Amino acid sequence: MQFPIIYHSTLKNYFMTKYSEKASEKVEKVMHEKKEGTLKSGSGKKVTSRKQAIAIGLSEARKAGAKVPKKAAAH
Repeated sequence: MQFPIIYHSTLKNYFMTKYSEKASEKVEKVMHEKKEGTLKSGSGKKVTSRKQAIAIGLSEARKAGAKVPKKAAAH
C-alpha cells in the first residue's frame, strides 16, 4: 500500500481531528484569551494549560451548537 506524499506543513492537518468552522473559530478565540491571560476556568482561576484552553473552546462550541465530536467517556 502506498501513502500519498505529504509535506510537513500539511502533515499536521492531515492527521488532526476535523471540527466545524464555527468550532475552530471558538477555539481560536479562547486561545487568544489564554495568551492574553484573560481566560478563566469555571472556578474563576486563570487558565495556563493549552489543553484546558482547547477543552474550554470546544465546550463553548458545543453549547453554541457547532459540530464537535462528543467528549471522551471517563473510565
